[in-house]
Amino acid sequence: MAPQVLGRALVTAKWLSEAVRAGRVGTSLRVLDASWYPPQERNARQEFKERHIPGASFFDIEECRDQSSPYDFMLPSESHFADYVGRLGVSNDTHVVVYDGDELGTFYAPRAWWMFRAFGHKEVSVLNGGFKNWVKEGHPVTAEVSQPTLAVFKAKLNTALLKTFEEMMQNVGSLQFQVVDSRPEGRFRGTELDQGLESGHIPGAVNIPFRSFLTETGHEKSIEEIQQIFCENKVDLSKPLTATCRKGVTACHIALAAYLCGKRDVAVYDGSWSEWFHRAPPHYKVSELKRNK
Repeated sequence: MAPQVLGRALVTAKWLSEAVRAGRVGTSLRVLDASWYPPQERNARQEFKERHIPGASFFDIEECRDQSSPYDFMLPSESHFADYVGRLGVSNDTHVVVYDGDELGTFYAPRAWWMFRAFGHKEVSVLNGGFKNWVKEGHPVTAEVSQPTLAVFKAKLNTALLKTFEEMMQNVGSLQFQVVDSRPEGRFRGTELDQGLESGHIPGAVNIPFRSFLTETGHEKSIEEIQQIFCENKVDLSKPLTATCRKGVTACHIALAAYLCGKRDVAVYDGSWSEWFHRAPPHYKVSELKRNK
């Protein structure tokens, strides 16, 4: 097998294509398509049915979430997650590779990667470059839907990788951990709407748009480049760090980038700005637009 690059958190298309050709996709290696798009733009499940990596299953982020929460994509319960991924053929001994079909290369896959890690699963990787580059490099695709063998997955939430609203509120005063916001600069600063919401950021947060970590082709940048990005933004990877965004998705790109640099314990604020906007007091929402009024 070809060596994987940038550690186990990423696998190359070459590595995965060789695994597919060797017939290794099964109980020990499961491939999951974690694509999600705004319904008016693209239909992720339909696109999966039309073409996907051979042996892959569809990881539906709409189903694998806390459906009682008013906020998008909040983590489900341990039992919900365990039942869901077990039906996808994932056991605690399975190496999981996640990807998505976003035109950027990678968008939702790091969220699925973080979810597995949050529920105690260590053997999970993101396909570097995503489905876009898989196709571009000429690797095989299929419309054949596989039927994975049911598996037993035992989930245990690792609370160190998750931050709640209450913990984020407390941190504004205590500054116990650094906060990095992965949204585009305009939304962080409050100068443009954030998917219909007034925008802005949590006091003390640093802005590193998640695209900063991706090359023009949609692959992860090198470890040296990623370290330089954190350094330029005065983020100390030797100290506690929490990532946030709009709804807990692109924040996971921060967690993945830090993981590649050897920092395994970045937490994600699951509710992110969608929760913070609705629950935090006005003076805890920093916005240039408000200052300019």
